[in-house]
Amino acid sequence: MQFIVQFEVGPENRKAVIQRFLETGGAPPEGVTMLGRWFTADGAYGFAIAESDDSQALATWSLAWNDLLRLDVRPALDDEGMGQVLTSG
Repeated sequence: MQFIVQFEVGPENRKAVIQRFLETGGAPPEGVTMLGRWFTADGAYGFAIAESDDSQALATWSLAWNDLLRLDVRPALDDEGMGQVLTSG
């Protein structure tokens, strides 16, 4: 299953987020594959597309960052998946 992981950095946590990102690379744990990650030019907002069938691994990744970032993790469908939903009803 794919997920859209949106994140936002508040100015009060900016330096701590930069430090943790430089130390860890923000890589997800085993059980989660990050397909890509994008940031706004100012670095205050971004999103990643991740894939996982392991909700505990996804929670582990979220918990590693939610002390510094506002996170929103939602299941996602590609065009094909959404097309199937739209034509099944």
